[in-house]
Amino acid sequence: MTTENANLVRSNIINTYSITAHDSETGQVGVAVQTHQLGVGNRVPWAKPGVGAVATQSLVNVGYGPEGLRLMEQGKSPQEAIAILTAADDRAFHRQVGMVSADGRAAAFTGEMCIANAGHHAGDGYTVHANMMANNTVISAMRQGYEITSGDLAARLMGALHAAEEEGGDIRGMQSAALLIVPPGGADVPEWATVYDLRVDEHARPLDELARLVSMRRAALLAAEGEAAFHSGDRDRAMHLWQQARELSPEQEELAFWQVMTLADEGNDVPTAAALFNSVFTDRTDRDQWLQLILRLEEARLVQREGAAQALVSAIRG
Repeated sequence: MTTENANLVRSNIINTYSITAHDSETGQVGVAVQTHQLGVGNRVPWAKPGVGAVATQSLVNVGYGPEGLRLMEQGKSPQEAIAILTAADDRAFHRQVGMVSADGRAAAFTGEMCIANAGHHAGDGYTVHANMMANNTVISAMRQGYEITSGDLAARLMGALHAAEEEGGDIRGMQSAALLIVPPGGADVPEWATVYDLRVDEHARPLDELARLVSMRRAALLAAEGEAAFHSGDRDRAMHLWQQARELSPEQEELAFWQVMTLADEGNDVPTAAALFNSVFTDRTDRDQWLQLILRLEEARLVQREGAAQALVSAIRG
């Protein structure tokens, strides 16, 4: 190997632990990953609605991501897709990859020259993989972490990552993490649609930060579900979901703000909207800026009911 080629290979070393999984209840597929390297989210995780998910790592061949998805979209199983990719790769002995299809089939591969401790496991609808681990028990810990964690797919993926880290994780430590989940496919689902698409590019405790972002995103999903319920005429359910979202992520005042606007404009309920605004934005130094935004929305014709914005501002100010 020339010095130039050696340097190129070293620049592509993504030694890490990751998981791909399919949720049989929702049809979602996803990937989660952590490594001691900057910006792992731009290389390892790949997923496409209605197709599947891929994690490509070790001396990473980024092409395994899009090509693996393309092969599965053509009808290849994860096992067949991996076989095709590795057969065409003269450095397959340094690659590691896991794939899960939209129907829950799963397969993984670890080249014989991946840096120890390295290994993988393909379970029922999921795969876990790791290399350059501090201990050879990380894979079994990830399996258990995924299988015993309750909640949505994001929670279970995070359970696997936390289990890996608790078992020793990457021998070098932590630096970046990412989580990508896409919805099931369908005629009305664009190929770029995501449920979770979160990255922590550099952090002393990337898994803790990723968990915080997952919680914020889950709150946003609850808020969106509440808005859909409101539009369908189920106000009580909307109010319940909105409250859950605010309690889950109180730092996201944006969620409360748009709930206020929906109540005042589409709901024609200025008193309730004003009370909610005042409960969230009490004693905030940027309170007047949010009030200005309400009026600007009306100027931009984003408030449907004439006079709703001014009436809301007046009620808020008392």
